[in-house]
Amino acid sequence: MAARLFHERGYGATGVATILRGAGVQSGSLYHFFANKEALLAAVVERHLAQLRPTIFEPVERAADDPVARVLALLEHYRRGLVMSGCTMGCPVGNLALEVGDRLPEVRVLIDRYFSGWTHGVRRWFEAAGDRLPADLDRAALSRFVLSVMQGGVMQARAHGGLEPFDASVAELRSHIQFLEDRARRERGDATRLPEGARPSVSGQRAPDIDRPEWRTW
Repeated sequence: MAARLFHERGYGATGVATILRGAGVQSGSLYHFFANKEALLAAVVERHLAQLRPTIFEPVERAADDPVARVLALLEHYRRGLVMSGCTMGCPVGNLALEVGDRLPEVRVLIDRYFSGWTHGVRRWFEAAGDRLPADLDRAALSRFVLSVMQGGVMQARAHGGLEPFDASVAELRSHIQFLEDRARRERGDATRLPEGARPSVSGQRAPDIDRPEWRTW
């Protein structure tokens, strides 16, 4: 309940009384487990961290075998969240990073761990892509770039009130991945190059364009 309320309303705007009413418990039950509201927030972020693989990464891995497609499908997960909320709610941990990251050091550390776990998961996919990407590519840096695209795209979509900034950010990321795949082909001595305007390959096939409906079904 606290996690949902913090996501919907923000940490500062959610009072303890609201959490108690939503959970249907008395204050004594809450304070038996948590010393204060800040401790409850830390527990919420720890829960997000614990659920990172089972609720975000594992469903993507079941849905897509190709490692590059997984990266794009992960971004689609956040796009669906924007669609469902009418571009009014962002990443729950990203929201908390902006709201409380400077004020609550214990929570800031947990948020940093969450982002590190997120980028580690993306890095594993880029590593699984093998020689499809250049040998000297800093896959950790590219993974952090994907996180920046997601968080920045979500924030801009919320400010804009529409999906266009998010989709434009993902399209630019896809163009960058295409450039990297082209460079890797040249390094391998493979003369085959994607046609101008094509997208990175997915399981040996051209991936759907971002503005086509099938992009949203990955």
